[in-house]
Amino acid sequence: MSGPGQYTALLRRIKELLLQQQDCFHRYLNVLEKQQTIIKNNNADSLIAHVELEEQLIAEIISIQNVIDPLKKMYQAHTFGTADEVSALENTVTDLKNQASALSVRNRELLFTHMAELRVEMSSLKNNPFKNISHSMYRSPIAASLVDISG
Repeated sequence: MSGPGQYTALLRRIKELLLQQQDCFHRYLNVLEKQQTIIKNNNADSLIAHVELEEQLIAEIISIQNVIDPLKKMYQAHTFGTADEVSALENTVTDLKNQASALSVRNRELLFTHMAELRVEMSSLKNNPFKNISHSMYRSPIAASLVDISG
């Protein structure tokens, strides 16, 4: 790179990528907030879908960061520091990242608590004295050898 126009274009691209990453973090926070409700409502199918969406958003955030880092190094190598606009955007993205991390930890704790409750419930079902009694409507006290099926 040699001209100020190229540095300006590079700075503009860094800002665009940071804004994209900021948008991804906003979507990720939305998913985490909805996930919290889904965990509380015990909806396994929706939880699986939200976890898959969460994984896609994390992958997108990481891929954007992998592009931002080299661009920032290139920009900083030819100038002295980072533009204030970029620093402000980076701070916003860092704040969103911290919020997402905290919410993710809360969701994980909520999920572990819910799973522990389910384990207790399942163990109480194992101790059920009626568990060996069959309630099938197809079970008959008549032996199969006594039934005439020839018509």
